[in-house]
Amino acid sequence: MAEEMDIRAVLDELAEERRRREGLEKRVEEAERGSAIRAELQKLGVAKLDLAYKAVKDEIPHEAGEMKAFLEKFVGENPELLPARLAGGSGASGGTRGGSGAAAGAVDIDKIRPGMSAEEMDRARQEIARVASQTLREF
Repeated sequence: MAEEMDIRAVLDELAEERRRREGLEKRVEEAERGSAIRAELQKLGVAKLDLAYKAVKDEIPHEAGEMKAFLEKFVGENPELLPARLAGGSGASGGTRGGSGAAAGAVDIDKIRPGMSAEEMDRARQEIARVASQTLREF
């Protein structure tokens, strides 16, 4: 009888150990899968990794090839997760050009505020008018 109790205790302990091991294996597998998903999102250029990961983590197929295709489709359908595009190209202004006195009249936009002196306000208005007319001439 005592031997039966000892055997049952050992079997119970083994079963508990198996449950613990399987639980740990599952957590490791989920962590590895999460890392793979985040890495793939990063390769696709996603800027908001956490947001994208939370949105797709439960829907992604487990196979690697299907996961990549799914994420490519998801990122294509959700361009707001990608970084903002920088202004540039043939139509973009390169800042101040030429010798039209642009550097002398340049106004720091951060210094425009309520209560600034009349002289500073006038200089800011003139610079804004100059930039606006230059921009309109380009069109």
